[in-house]
Amino acid sequence: MKILSLPMPSAIDSTEQDQEPTAAELNAIAAETPLIEAEVELLDVRIALMDRTPSELDKRRLRKALHRVLTARAALANRAVSGEAA
Repeated sequence: MKILSLPMPSAIDSTEQDQEPTAAELNAIAAETPLIEAEVELLDVRIALMDRTPSELDKRRLRKALHRVLTARAALANRAVSGEAA
């Protein structure tokens, strides 16, 4: 039986570990937050509808969540195209 030896990861320098996110990284996170929240809402709706037949209210909630995701994606794409900090 042959034992595979995997390469050991290099030790992380304490200075790398202690660094805070840069302002640009924080701005990128802030710009993507509406899309992430919209995707989580859509996922919540889809999970809720997995085990039942959707009612008209459920269908409306699903359409609204999907619309919110598409709107957030478009806004994020437009910011990237216009050159704003993303």
